[in-house]
Amino acid sequence: MAYIDSYLLPVPTDKLEQYRALADQMAGLWIEHGALSITEAKADDAPFGTLTSFPRAVQLADGETVICAYATYRDRAHRDAVVALFMADPRMKTMDMSFIDGKRMIWGGFEVIVHR
Repeated sequence: MAYIDSYLLPVPTDKLEQYRALADQMAGLWIEHGALSITEAKADDAPFGTLTSFPRAVQLADGETVICAYATYRDRAHRDAVVALFMADPRMKTMDMSFIDGKRMIWGGFEVIVHR
């Protein structure tokens, strides 16, 4: 069954173009190492909820935007192999991610149960 990695991340709104360029560069590496697809999207209609919401999940601050992203793989084993290659890639060390607060990033791997 297919497998998906997904994450939510707060990004400073004034750095969205810088983030888009970084995400595009990283997507190229993910695909090069075997990911089937990469999708990155910025929140457009994700209001603060009373108890839960995308903004609450990442402790969104003024001047920030929520990014939601996912990568697809054949299965969990394929994902694990691709992640190992990606993380070992020396090009990762040259990317400027200083404007991203990784402590508020939420991520996880998911086995697909329905896909049409």
